[in-house]
Amino acid sequence: MRGVVFDGKRLEVVDDLEVREPGPGEVQVAISAAGLCHSDLSVVDGTIPFPVPVVLGHEGAGVVEAVGAGVTHVGVGDHVALSTLANCGTCAECDRGRPTMCRQAIGRPGRPFVQGGRPVYQFASNSAFAERTVVKAVQAVRIPEDIPLPAAALIGCGVLTGVGAVLNRARVDRGDSVLVIGTGGIGLNVIQGARIAGALRIVAVDANPAKEAVARQFGATHFLTSTDGVKEILPTGADHAFECVGRVELIRQAIDLLDRHGQAVLLGVPAATAEASFLVSSMYLDKSILGCRYGSSRPQRDIALYADLYREGRLLLDELVTETYPIEDFEKAKADAEAGRVARGVLMF
Repeated sequence: MRGVVFDGKRLEVVDDLEVREPGPGEVQVAISAAGLCHSDLSVVDGTIPFPVPVVLGHEGAGVVEAVGAGVTHVGVGDHVALSTLANCGTCAECDRGRPTMCRQAIGRPGRPFVQGGRPVYQFASNSAFAERTVVKAVQAVRIPEDIPLPAAALIGCGVLTGVGAVLNRARVDRGDSVLVIGTGGIGLNVIQGARIAGALRIVAVDANPAKEAVARQFGATHFLTSTDGVKEILPTGADHAFECVGRVELIRQAIDLLDRHGQAVLLGVPAATAEASFLVSSMYLDKSILGCRYGSSRPQRDIALYADLYREGRLLLDELVTETYPIEDFEKAKADAEAGRVARGVLMF
């Protein structure tokens, strides 16, 4: 079967990939659509360290082809959106409703694939850039069949991360002010999460002025090409600032632009060794800096919720799918993503 493999030097579409059958508590999914996220590109450029060779992709949707022993919540033929969260469901963190903190859910990459006789790693417990993948049952969330699979694919990363950061981590409330730095796939979902939460003013900042129209479509009330004008719109600062780019100077700007009791939420991914600075004295006005993994999500609950919001017209998904590409055009999809020409490009199998 076909898939996108990175061997540490080359990134290519191969056609000799194999995946094993699902074991107990696992599901095999035929991938129909997979979003190309900057986290995939960050593995290639070294920003996110990951063992190789690896099948990339972590934002996918498709149809269940087979289930392992003990799997009852999905069956063959079901449409599913996939999460990256292979949490165990039994540890203290999972029991507290914090599956993103499960120690089984990160740092333990499996190798369910084989190419040319060599085992190949799975990225983010998912590897959606393949015609078939095997995931833990907890990662497969059944969705209504009337949701287009290219749109559904984006729920599994961009929506869970962006909207989840607003609703689950920051807990934005009605009337709050929100600053969003970076309006790519994650930033747009932060914007629409803030709109859904009832934020009064949502200030989007992106160096590319061509992104204003889509930012406003998703819910931004103001758009700037730098943070210089934020204080003119929010004189006392923002209640919530989301950094969605992954640059330490923008993290500093997000912190500096907080109001009293404001919180900066870090969603962009800089290099693993990156360090950021801030004025300690500024934090004594009850300000907070919050990390956020995967939108602090509970995927089995949240994916179903976002699917319902989409069906009600309150959550935008189709508008996120800027372009679709057959898997053979992966290089074009990659180039468009790197150049910022698309909010989300979606690979089609």
